[in-house]
Order: sequence, then C-alpha cells, then structure tokens
Amino acid sequence: MTDYAKLDAWIDAHFDEEVRFLQQLVQVPTDTPPGNNAPHAERTAELLKDFGLDAEKHAVPAQEVKDYGLESITNLIVRRKYGKDGDGGRTVALNAHGDVVPPGEGWTHDPYGGEIADGSLYGRAAAVSKSDFASFTFALRALEAVARPTKGSVELHFTYDEEFGGILGPGWLLKQGLTRPDLMIAAGFSYEVVTAHNGCLQMEVTVHGKMAHAAIPTSGIDALQGAVKILNALYAQNTLYQQVTSKVEGITHPYLNVGRIEGGTNTNVVPGKVVFKLDRRMIPEESPVEVEATIRKVIADAAAESTGITVEIKRLLLANSMKPLAGNKPLVDAIQKHGQQVFGEPIKAMGTPLYTDVRLYGEAGIPGVIYGAGPRTVLESHAKRSDERVVLEDLRRATKVIARTLSDLLA
Repeated sequence: MTDYAKLDAWIDAHFDEEVRFLQQLVQVPTDTPPGNNAPHAERTAELLKDFGLDAEKHAVPAQEVKDYGLESITNLIVRRKYGKDGDGGRTVALNAHGDVVPPGEGWTHDPYGGEIADGSLYGRAAAVSKSDFASFTFALRALEAVARPTKGSVELHFTYDEEFGGILGPGWLLKQGLTRPDLMIAAGFSYEVVTAHNGCLQMEVTVHGKMAHAAIPTSGIDALQGAVKILNALYAQNTLYQQVTSKVEGITHPYLNVGRIEGGTNTNVVPGKVVFKLDRRMIPEESPVEVEATIRKVIADAAAESTGITVEIKRLLLANSMKPLAGNKPLVDAIQKHGQQVFGEPIKAMGTPLYTDVRLYGEAGIPGVIYGAGPRTVLESHAKRSDERVVLEDLRRATKVIARTLSDLLA
C-alpha cells in the first residue's frame, strides 16, 4: 500500500472524529465584531491537546487589541519537527482563521449548532474557515500516523484577525519573529488553488455642511446634497473601472462599493453631517498608492462643486493584493496533482476577487497558496450569509489532498 493510500485510509477511518472536531469549533462563537476570540483559541488548544498536539498560545497585548477595535486575540502555533529537530527540510505552515462576521438573519439552522443535514455541516464559519482548522489538523495527524517525515517540519497557524485585515493575526506572528516558514497553505476551497487575490482599500468619508431648520433651509448647508454629488462621482468612477482588466484568471476588474451611510439628526432638520464608508477592490496589477490618491481626488473635486461643503477622509484599511511568488510552484504542483486524483477533475490555479490575510506571508517573502475544504464558489458556501455550510465529502477529500501534499513537500 502506498503512503497516499495509507493517508487516505487513515482519514476515512477517523473522519467521524474530524467532523466532531469541526462541530465543536463551530459551537464556540467568534463573531467579529465584537471580536472576543481568545475563548475560541483556548477551546481549540484544549481539543488539539487531546490529539497530542501542543499549541503555543500567543496573546496579542490587550491594549493593542482594544486600540484596533476588537476585544481579545490569542493566536495559536503548533510546531511539529521531524528527523533531527526538523533539520534538512522545509517548514510548511498551514494557516486558517477563526474570526468571522456575525451570523445575521435568515438562518434555518442554528448558526452555532454544527448541525448536519443532507451531507453538509451548517454553522457560521463552517466553511470559512473553521473547516480548515479540521482539514489541516487531520491532514497533519494522518501524516504523522502513517507517513511520518524524516526531515522538515509542519506548523499550524490558527489566527483570529482575518475579518479586520490580519495585522494582529498572521501579521503579528510574523512581526514578532514567532514564525518564518518556507512555504504556506492558507484556508480556501477544494476545486481551485488560488495563487493571487485582490487588494482592498476601505475609507470613511465625513461630509460636513451646516444644520438648519427645515422651514428655513437657506440658513444651512445641506451635507446630504454634498454627499450625493460625491457618491455620484464615485459611482461614475466605478463604471470606468470596468475598462481596467486583470490578466489573472478569476479576477476581472476593480470595483467600488459604498456599504454604509448615516447622517442627519431629524426629518425637519437640514443635515449638517453625513458619513459613508466605501470599499475599493484593487486588482493585482494596480498600485495602492495611486488608487488611494485617485479616490481622494474624485471626492475632493466633487465636494468642491458644493459651496460650503467640507470633507474629511479617513483610511480604515489598506490590504495589498496577493501576487504569485516564484517559489510557490511546489505547492501548486502537489495540490493540482493530488486534487485531480482525489476529486477526479482538474484543479485550476487562479486568482480570486476576495482579499485575505495570506498576502501578509507573501509580503514577508514566504510563497503561499490558498487551498482547503469548500465548494466551487463563495456563493455556494453561503459564507457571510445565512446557512453557511461545508459539504462533508469536500472536507474529507480536501483533507486527503492536504495530507498527500505535505507528504510530497517533506519527502
């Protein structure tokens, strides 16, 4: 029996245990905001210990977390070294994030129940990305049980700051010098290996006018009218973005979304202030500096058309795109080979319009890809929507692909 067959057989024999592990992870909420994620890290560490895996707990200082807008973050690292203390081989890191957006409305299953129905496991973060806490953990366990490497090492990085950009997740671990892998695989879906993704710029725009009684509107300056001119200018810009195309398969063109607007004090008052938040997705070919400068100019020019209107612009997030690094070829080759064998179809290497914290490994010079347990599209997974789910057969097969890939990389 080949090592691949042994790995597959071990995963099949322990799959019920893997599903229970995922259920237990889903049952501990990690809604971000508010971002009180340390309890989930504690629970994860307890469960890992039951498997004989000791997790280092790296708590981000409380004040740093509070200043960031969250409540608690403890990132976990499991280090497994083979041969003589891991000498002579690669260190491969597997990263998944536990933080996730709140469940919202419309669920037909308990978002924290981990319920199984029609071959899928339901719950917030069941697909993105607590499923890969499970796939990565059980791939590692399978490797050690039946195909233990003689050199190199594997690290599990379970982090809690993807939703806010990753700076206090992988970014913090890397900045503190707590890890420096040679290669990394981050949580993803099963039918494609992602080598590039969009960047993201988020901004808060405050439009100031002057409040006045609605009976004498000329005594005020309508901030909402000013905001409407700015929004129209931004939406016009968004139409132009369709002419800017990416060469990366899976990524189309840049786009802009205004996701939140608030302002005014009452129906009978001319609004003196309006605040809106925008999200600008950047294709890998774009320069973030130029993108931000252009957005600021569009806003300023539109504001100047309204007498008395002033604006404040605050950058909330700047996440660079993920660009393929030359050293990622062993990862892509192994995942494509085993993915085709296990899933029975080609696994494309491509980009995604999402942005993730994987870019932080790339920015540190660590080649990485995105691959894990999940369907063909984000839409199918219901990620960030009601009834998020992962198909259990995808979880089983992705675990096999990861285990086989680790075996190749550490051979």
